[in-house]
Amino acid sequence: MIRVALAAAAVAALTQCAAPSAPPIEATPTPRTPPPAITSPPAGEPPRRESLPATVHPVTAAELGATWRPGCPLGPERLRRVDLDHLGFDAENHRGSLVVHEDLVAETIEIFAQLRAMDFPIERMQTADHYPGADDELSMRDNNTSAFNCRDIPGTGRWSEHAYGRAIDINPQLNPYIDARGGFQPANAGLYVDRDRIDPGLLHDGDPAVLAFTDRGWRWGGRWRSPIDYQHFERP
Repeated sequence: MIRVALAAAAVAALTQCAAPSAPPIEATPTPRTPPPAITSPPAGEPPRRESLPATVHPVTAAELGATWRPGCPLGPERLRRVDLDHLGFDAENHRGSLVVHEDLVAETIEIFAQLRAMDFPIERMQTADHYPGADDELSMRDNNTSAFNCRDIPGTGRWSEHAYGRAIDINPQLNPYIDARGGFQPANAGLYVDRDRIDPGLLHDGDPAVLAFTDRGWRWGGRWRSPIDYQHFERP
């Protein structure tokens, strides 16, 4: 019994003298590296995303929205939506859409591939139904490149070539419509009535971007005397 008591006392003494256990070590979180900032490449350098092939789609009256209504000179079955890439003003590739006459699909694809290859910038390219009532003025103010819109020629009562899907307007704010009295459309295009400007996206006679259309038989409104319609190309 004496030996057992002595052993128990020794264990107790050792326990009291032992160093207290160290507190648990908390894991230090690994710092998160922020994602790299997305920046646009300088103009003239190739975009980060390669251009995708154009695609062609039939359209319905519902898909055309406010750009079409009963009584228009052309039915939806004669139109096609062409989705294709274009160079934006940020030097990046963007996907856009144009609705054109079925007979002009191949030429439209060829022309815009040529514009892309020459790095001609287009700010925006969406169908006119993105604007309330497919309002052409709103689309032009937005510098939106577009094609089909069932509307007449202002002040004439005659159908525009846009109503047949046979006209395309390019960067309309930068390339305004100017009437015989010097009035212009869209309303925010005042700076660009001066055709001596050389801003990217402007069209001048003899420019490769103009020739991409006219060499294929399209007419350019920039060559008209009155009115002058710098944005407008139409295919007879």
